Amino acid sequence: MKKNRDPLGQSDEHNSRGIELADRGWLDEAINEFRKAIELDPRSAHAHDNLATVYAEKKLYREAAREYLLALSLEPDSATAHYNLASFLSAHGPDMAVEEYRHAIDLDPDYPDAHLNLGLAQADQGNVEQALAELQTAARLAPDDPLPRHELAALMMDEGDYRGAIAQLKEVVRLDADNFDALLDLGICYAQKGFYAEAERAYERARALRADDLLLDYNRAALYALWNRPPDALAALEKALRQDAVKVRRWLQTDPMFESLRGRPELDALLS
Repeated sequence: MKKNRDPLGQSDEHNSRGIELADRGWLDEAINEFRKAIELDPRSAHAHDNLATVYAEKKLYREAAREYLLALSLEPDSATAHYNLASFLSAHGPDMAVEEYRHAIDLDPDYPDAHLNLGLAQADQGNVEQALAELQTAARLAPDDPLPRHELAALMMDEGDYRGAIAQLKEVVRLDADNFDALLDLGICYAQKGFYAEAERAYERARALRADDLLLDYNRAALYALWNRPPDALAALEKALRQDAVKVRRWLQTDPMFESLRGRPELDALLS
């Protein structure tokens, strides 16, 4: 007499066979087995979970997410189901986001927010050239929105392209004159390129918006140190130290912009 010919038993057989096939790397065959298992027992959370795992390995992220969520809906009190979904999101969430942003752009090529967020996702993954291209597209599609240009400038700054960042940040400030962060970044870029007077003007505009800001005071100090204006550098640095001495001392340890001040008794007195 044949055993396990009931639907649930047959489902378990297909599920076990699917696991064996997946272990051997035969993913398409494994998918077929897991689907057969689910057809015989739609409430088999294990089969949904196993199918999701194979989908994820094949980079079919949307399908994988659907199966993980189905498994969780079938066993909402299962710690393993929650763990498996969390592990999938942790490992593949960024890749899935990239694919979905691309799909959105395929459907609507002139969707600026999709290009913006795809650029940010690409930047997070270290794909700088693709990120720059997407952020440039977002800025072109939304010429009156300062955000894409600011994000583009931030990435350019990370890549050391301060001249390119300056062009973008000037446009950001034109669109949003009270953008403190853009003014701060503009000052940083000017200082890096040696345009010290322009950097000071950008920082003064930022100070008018926010008089007490740690990053602003620290970068003002760095500007004046580069500009060979020690009294101004020390005054700004003292203000930064009053706000967060631990953080500022840590930054100073490796910051080359303060080389002109090292060894000065006034700096030693401040840090002590």
